[in-house]
Amino acid sequence: MPEDHNEVGSVSQKRYEQIVAELREVVEQQTRGMFVIGDRALEIEPMRPTGGQPPGERTPVVRESLLRLAEDIGLSYGMIVAARTTAAKWPKARRQPDVSFKVHRVLAAIEDEEERFAAILTPPAGKTRWTADDANRRVGRQVDTPVSPEEKVSAIHALARNDEVAAAVTAELLRRPAVAAQVSAEDKVRVVEELTRDEKVAAAVTTGLLRRPQVAAQVPRQGKVRVVEELTRDEAVATEVTTGLLRRPDVAFKAMADDTARHQVNHAQVERGRQAREHFERTSPVAPAVRRIERTMEFIDLVAACHAFVAAAGRSVPGLRDRQLGEDEKAIVHDNVSRVRATLDWIETAVDTGKVDVDGELARLLAGE
Repeated sequence: MPEDHNEVGSVSQKRYEQIVAELREVVEQQTRGMFVIGDRALEIEPMRPTGGQPPGERTPVVRESLLRLAEDIGLSYGMIVAARTTAAKWPKARRQPDVSFKVHRVLAAIEDEEERFAAILTPPAGKTRWTADDANRRVGRQVDTPVSPEEKVSAIHALARNDEVAAAVTAELLRRPAVAAQVSAEDKVRVVEELTRDEKVAAAVTTGLLRRPQVAAQVPRQGKVRVVEELTRDEAVATEVTTGLLRRPDVAFKAMADDTARHQVNHAQVERGRQAREHFERTSPVAPAVRRIERTMEFIDLVAACHAFVAAAGRSVPGLRDRQLGEDEKAIVHDNVSRVRATLDWIETAVDTGKVDVDGELARLLAGE
């Protein structure tokens, strides 16, 4: 039915006013009835002084009496307790027949009697009667129909006490750009931290974020280093990344300034050459021939080294004719002669036995120690 300013729902304004008047009488009757129930419950179990109870009284006894009363008149135990507590807060002379029992029960939360009695006589500004929501607002409780942003937030919190409900509500709200835009940066960070506690989710989110140049540019240098270290724990990934980095001349030049890095690269090159050589010797059909050639080359190199030494000595020694060397010079020459003599002995042993091992003393001589 089209909306009509002279109608309320499906009835006319006049009929609506008649219904309201009728139901107010019913509410007054209910209020009187609930107070009668409360008064009778008080008669059966009077309120005890705060902080103590008569000797021999036990709280379970009060519960048993009120529970029996509830069962005998067909009401719930909670309703009996609420009626008893409310009746105790409102002496008969202070009860207002035109105010619902619900409002009396809510305003009973006001501890100060004078304030409570004055409050029920003073409806909120602009209104002639108390409503249940107005009473809840007066005592700071959650309302059934929230109006202000604070009341709506409180209602959402109440509905979202369950974790599953809270998760669904949060996800739905954060899908609204206008809502997400109003969340502070600190809260957004906390939300992301909570949502990324799962390792798989964190990995997916981090990957997406680091693909955004503006985001990556704001990560501090140490943070970037830690990220790269974490991402390259896998050997395959580390190998691929390192290879790519060392192809950049500036990066390779700066990396080689580190002694450890340079040593590792050199060691890797030697080790790779050794492995390649072993693989060749194991698998290549021409490996025996190459070994024979290498042995021949080693023989030629050795003979050439001896010849070069003899030739060099033949050129240098005659130059000492009629020359007197100083003590320091003699010591140096004698030291080198000792090294040469030890080297010649080593060569003879290798040629005669095929053993090329170097003992500790010879190693020190060859090293010039």
